Amino acid sequence: MAANGAPDPVFLIEAGPGRGTLMADALRAVSRVAPAFGRAAKVHFVETSLRLRAEQAARVPNATWHDALEKIPPGPAIFLANEFLDALPIRQFVRTAKGWNERFVAGERFVEFCAHGPGMDASPGDVVEQGEAAADWMQKLAQRLVAQGGAALILDYGTEETRAGDSFQALRDAKPADPLADPGTADLTAHVDFAAMARVAREAGAAVWGPVAQGVFLGRLGLWERAKILAGKNPQRAEEFFAAATRLAAPSRMGTLFKAMCITAPGCMTPPGFES
Repeated sequence: MAANGAPDPVFLIEAGPGRGTLMADALRAVSRVAPAFGRAAKVHFVETSLRLRAEQAARVPNATWHDALEKIPPGPAIFLANEFLDALPIRQFVRTAKGWNERFVAGERFVEFCAHGPGMDASPGDVVEQGEAAADWMQKLAQRLVAQGGAALILDYGTEETRAGDSFQALRDAKPADPLADPGTADLTAHVDFAAMARVAREAGAAVWGPVAQGVFLGRLGLWERAKILAGKNPQRAEEFFAAATRLAAPSRMGTLFKAMCITAPGCMTPPGFES
């Protein structure tokens, strides 16, 4: 360890890194504003797709890949998970006049079978989703942070409170699609229950900050000021910079539906962007 609070090495880990663009951008920023951290950081990706691993390697060639969180070596770490939890499998329960059914896929259609319900009040016709895979991942993450130190930034779309609703959807080329048509050609997603994720992390002994709306979070970090600076330096691209900021932070775009939540080891200071 180089100094108290400055471990060397430290793991910089992203779960579901897509094409590796976010991490590549983060490393460029780190090299400018915190070069010592950049030298100490060892990048690890949690990724199961061999195709995506190849794309990530083209952008972050010195990364190490793992197919599960628990495969990453022990040590203090900073985790990033951007639109990761929403892609994990869910279960759906449908309230009927007689009780609860669980929804399954059989062939090319949805079917329902009698099941034990999720243990919450609901009216006939309500759909309640349970993200057991996300909760399991969150528990493992929180346990690691408590035992080994670090923090995790979770950015995803979902609800601050547990509520009924059918949020399961398929997106193909950024447009809604039939989730049962042409398997493997569309992204399947569901809203993240941030209240449930926070509860799991706290039960594991971690500190939880947020969730806060993504627009609020990015605004506190200086998104709009940064957009103004970039526009001033590049007037010909000003419209592009403000359009990008608006897409991320405006309530009518990603600013409200998307949330930010931070999980840390106990005793950490309030993370930037989560000040009350």
